[in-house]
Amino acid sequence: MVLCENVIYTKASAGQLCKAMVLRLVTNPLVVQFVRNAGFDVVWVEMEHSTYSITEASMLASAAMMAGMTPIVRVPYQCGMGYVQQVLDSGAMMVVFPHIVSAAEAKEAVKMCKFPPYGKRSLWLQQAAVGLRTMPMQMMADEVNSMASAVGVMIEAEESIINVDAIAAVDGVDVLIVGCIDLSSDMGIPGQIDAPKFKAALKAVSVACKRYNKVFGLAGNYKDLDFQDWVINTLGVRLILAHVDSNLISVGAMECAERIATIDRTVVHN
Repeated sequence: MVLCENVIYTKASAGQLCKAMVLRLVTNPLVVQFVRNAGFDVVWVEMEHSTYSITEASMLASAAMMAGMTPIVRVPYQCGMGYVQQVLDSGAMMVVFPHIVSAAEAKEAVKMCKFPPYGKRSLWLQQAAVGLRTMPMQMMADEVNSMASAVGVMIEAEESIINVDAIAAVDGVDVLIVGCIDLSSDMGIPGQIDAPKFKAALKAVSVACKRYNKVFGLAGNYKDLDFQDWVINTLGVRLILAHVDSNLISVGAMECAERIATIDRTVVHN
């Protein structure tokens, strides 16, 4: 009954890689068509590191559903249950919570996303994930709980690694996502993804995900193909944030300007 497949519960859980495009700058929902044309599975709507309003996030998430892609929304840190509920009511099929460092925090994240008896989310009858259809209350709650309210937690601190087994064991947590930038920074080795200490942390997340049958996700590395090969094919990453709209625009603009500069004979050199 949901508008589109939730690849976290289907493709990723079956062992296939899901590729996400991160949107944090572009607000026009037509950008989703470019993402679909490129062959992505997921539209990741970034609200922690953007100025998106809930309305703008809803438009992007709804466009993703209509295009047949799974919309995932990362909410701001400690935004509260009311904010999370609005994001879910308006189109997210998975909410990602930043900076989760304990099992207790992971349990609270699940409670925010699930209708009773699994959580404390308030029940509203028109849900974007089921196309705003009128449905029997219990049927709608069961459908959204099971297919359109996945929970992702960001593993971004050394303390998270210490507690990663307990976090992965939390019932209702579907995905553990390593944030490479924040985790390496918190470890005192910013950006050093090949450091033994950092690679050991990723291995610990991989082991925990496999032990509790959770999806392993990765964010924050968009260029190092060897590293991506290792995390996908050795560690078992099944959700990868492949790139960010603002990064693509920035890099593309610089490459274009540099390319034109190579044939520019109008510049006067003193």
